[in-house]
Parts: sequence; structure tokens; C-alpha cells
Amino acid sequence: MTAAADASEAAELLAAVPASRRVALVDPRFVGHVHALRLGLTDPRFAAASIPGALTAQPEARPALLRALRRAVAAVGAGSPVAPPGDGPVTEERTVPGRLAVALDAEGTAVQRPELGSLMAAVPGTSDERGAAESAVAAVDDEAVRLRSAVKAHDGFFTTFFISPYSRYIARWCARRGLTPNQVTTASLITALIAAGSAATGTRGGYIAAGLLLLFSFVLDCTDGQLARYSLQYSTMGAWLDATFDRAKEYAYYAGLALGAARGGADVWVLALGAMVLQACRHVVDFSFNEANHDAVSNTSPTAALSDKLDSVGWTVWLRRMIVLPIGERWAMIAVLTAVTTPRIVFYALLIGCALAACYTTAGRLLRSLTRKARRTDRAARALADLADSGPLAQGVAGLLRRPGGGFTAPLLAFAGALVMVAAALFAPYGGWLTVGAAVVYAVLSGLAVSRPLKGALDWLVPPVFRAAEYCTVLVLAARSDVPHAVPAAFGLVSAVAYHHYDTVYRIRGGTGAPPQWLVRTIGGHEGRTLVVAVLAAALTHGSGFTTALTALAAAVALVVLVESIRFWVSSSAPAVHDEGELA
Repeated sequence: MTAAADASEAAELLAAVPASRRVALVDPRFVGHVHALRLGLTDPRFAAASIPGALTAQPEARPALLRALRRAVAAVGAGSPVAPPGDGPVTEERTVPGRLAVALDAEGTAVQRPELGSLMAAVPGTSDERGAAESAVAAVDDEAVRLRSAVKAHDGFFTTFFISPYSRYIARWCARRGLTPNQVTTASLITALIAAGSAATGTRGGYIAAGLLLLFSFVLDCTDGQLARYSLQYSTMGAWLDATFDRAKEYAYYAGLALGAARGGADVWVLALGAMVLQACRHVVDFSFNEANHDAVSNTSPTAALSDKLDSVGWTVWLRRMIVLPIGERWAMIAVLTAVTTPRIVFYALLIGCALAACYTTAGRLLRSLTRKARRTDRAARALADLADSGPLAQGVAGLLRRPGGGFTAPLLAFAGALVMVAAALFAPYGGWLTVGAAVVYAVLSGLAVSRPLKGALDWLVPPVFRAAEYCTVLVLAARSDVPHAVPAAFGLVSAVAYHHYDTVYRIRGGTGAPPQWLVRTIGGHEGRTLVVAVLAAALTHGSGFTTALTALAAAVALVVLVESIRFWVSSSAPAVHDEGELA
């Protein structure tokens, strides 16, 4: 920290700081809580941020800050005081940091002004004002506010009342020992994998240990986000790790349960894969709907207005959060049922609960979409097209043909193609080429569905319909094959593809755009992979060839998407984010 006598010296000091470093300007008369300064000066998510009496700028905002400071020096002359003379309280515009924040806003550099709540941040102008400000600082427990703000504002019932009351203290313990959120996230993953291994033993002791470890993994999962908020350690990679590890933990646990059941003579792989398919489709419904509507123009809906009214009745908020079976409730249910019942019962409960939750949330989104008056943006249409994951076949059809514009043609074409594909997988003679023909029809209809920008009221349904068609086709064909270990191989394939789809979501959310087109083309797109699986099922009807082919396909997809994903996230220059995440 270096003191500057006036604005001119502050400009010289600022220019001398290496361009790669964050800088901060703080009025020497500042009085406030330490956590108020943390919020204003250390949050990595924003290029510039300000609280009364203080301003910070990341490297990308520093040129604008230096220009504004030099303009201020030119306007008032060198040796200008920290604040212009005058009576009354020192307002934002009467401090150098405050005037610069206003100038940055005017120039087009957004300045974040965090909500301080009960925290104090002020620039007293008189001794009486300083005394009052210091009394206000002493009256509020800075650390208690910091602990409260570490907890996510909107969370599920189980997390809010059974985890967060103590996990926030674990987060503080981690912060004081220099642990990072990413380290805690990794510890949560390792714990969940050990839980999956315990479930795979197929013993009652192993199931009890698995349930306890799964709950502890969830505690750590809550702790990493609370640690990020407590210590303001946000990063793009951290948000990605938190999101993708959640899915990896849950789906690895499903596999552990299926392996444990097999040791006891029960085959529940179809149920495990069905649970994974259902959960992944639930997520893509949420992702697709949110991407379609978060920046829609004139985004109004009577259904949304009713939801806002219900939010004013406290108990309905918790009831509606529990109905969707969010991750806290879901993992608690899985853990308890694992410990006291069998894997088959766990999956039955999971399928029933997630199916009811999916019906509830999807119905609400459909009502909102049909009743709201909104115009989708080009960015939303691009995001939906990226989420669709169309490969060379669908893109080729889209380049040759155009569906009729307007109405609900896009989701209807996608649904028709999915219906043809899944019905053929279910009812056509197994091993025949009729299923391959259905896959060709599916590819054509999929291309038609995305041949125009996805800006319709229900066009957000297109990506989830494609996910359901691809995943269900793989599940059904593997289950009908009667080839040993075909369903576990299909589980691996769907896991690899689902990872690619989640990776796409979090790249879009991080503001970095979808994965490169070469990656989508290399792994075939949803319609290409569906066609390949249909051809494999028709060509390899005897022996273990189908299992081997599914395993090889899963390994190839996983290798390509993992290498590209890790390369991207390790080297990503995307702005730091902290994803509050969806309840699911």
C-alpha cells in the first residue's frame, strides 16, 4: 500500500504498477468493516468494483481507470485535494474513488457496487461523523456477517436446515488454513468415489458406509461454495469443477450401487442407467429453458407472476423447492435408502421421485413459455443451437432444407424424430435394419428442426428432446441385446456423452461459447452417435461384439471430450465466476 498526496501523484503511482496486477484506490479517511473492503476490492468476478471511499480495477479495466484519473487531474489541476471543499457529508462524488467510479460508468466500464447490508463503509467529513461511523463499525459483528453471506441465498430445505448451519464453520476452518474451494471440491469427489466403492462391495456394512460417506461428500460439496463466498475465491474453473464433479459423483455412485447389486445376484444396471438418463434430461430442461429466457425482451408471464406471489407465503417456497427433489434432498434419500434397503429400492425411489419432479418443473416451464410475451435474442438462439449438439448429418440437412418458420414446428419435428427413433428401438425386431432406417429419419428430422434459429416459444424443448432420444436409444438397444455387460457399456457411453453436454452448458454459462465445431463433428453429434449405435446393434447381434463396440465408442468419446475439456478449462481466460447453480 502506498499513500498519494493528491490525484496527480495517484495517477503516477497507478501508471507505475505492472499492467497484469489489480489496483485499488482508497480514500485515506475511509472508515468501515474489513469485509466491506473485501467485497469491494478483492472479488475477482468484476473488472471494476466500488464501495463508498474505495475503488478497484482489474487489469482489463485499468486503462479506463488511468484515463479517468488523468482527466480528473487535468480538470482540477495537480495538487487537488482528496475531496473538494464544502460543508456536509462526503458523498461518493466528493471523493476521488467515487468520482472515478462515476467516470468509469459513463465511459462504458461497468462498476460493480456490492450490497453491503449491515456492513459499514463511509468517508466521514467531520470528527462527529467519524465517531458515528466508528460506533457503527463496532456495533456490527463483521465476522458474523461474513459467515452468513457464505451461505447461498436460495437453497433447498435439507441443505438450508441440515447442512449449512455447520458447514459454514467448516468453510471458515478451511479458509484459515489456506485451503482453496477447488481443493475442497476435489475432496468431495474423492469421498463420493470411496462411497461408490463401498456400495460396490454389495455388503450391508458397505452400504451403510456408502450412505454415510455420500452425506459427508455432500457436506463438502456445500462447503466448497461457502468457502468461495467466505474468502471471495471465485474462478471459472472452480464453477466448472463444482458443477461437473456433482454429476460425476452422483453417476459414479449409481454405478457403485449397480456393481454392489450384481455381487448379490441382482441386475439393476438398466435402472441405474435409467436414473442417469432421467436426471440428465431434467438438467438439460433447466439449462435450455434458462438459456432461452434469461435475456429475453419483454419477458412477462402470468405464471411467473403467480409464482412470485406464492413466494410471499413462506411455506410454499420450501414445499416447491422440495418437490423438485434438489440435490440435497435427493442425495439424502439415496444415502438413507442405501443404508437400510437394497439398490433396487434406491433406484425405484429415485426414478419415481425424479419423474414426478420432472413433470412438475417441465409443466411449469411449458406454462410460462406459452403465457409469456417475449422475444428471444440471437444470443439465446445461438445457445440453444449449441445445446442441441447437432453433428454433420443434421447440419447437412439443415443446409439443404428449411422447415416452415414460426409456430411450434421445431419442437414438433424434434419430438417426431425422437418418437420414431425410440419406438423403433423398443418395438422393431432387434438386430434388424429397420432401427437403422429410423435413425436416418431421426437425423433428417433433427436437421429440419434446427434449420432455422430457435426463437420460438417452445424451441427450448429441442435440446432436451434430442438428449432423451439419444440416451433412451442407447439404453433400450443395450437392454434388448441380451449381450453380457452391454448395459454397463452403455452406461459408460452415456456418461461420456453426458459429460460433453454438461461441459457445453458450463462453457456457455461462463461466457466462453460452446466447444469448437471440430469436437462436435469428431464425436458425431447426437444424431450421428444414435445412428452409429443403431448400426452396431444391427451388425453385431451375436457374441460380445456389441458390448466391445459400445465400450470402444465410450472410450473414444471420453478421450476426445476430456482432453479438449481439460485443455480448455486449464487455459481458459474467461472471467472468474461463481455459479450459484440450480437446485437440482
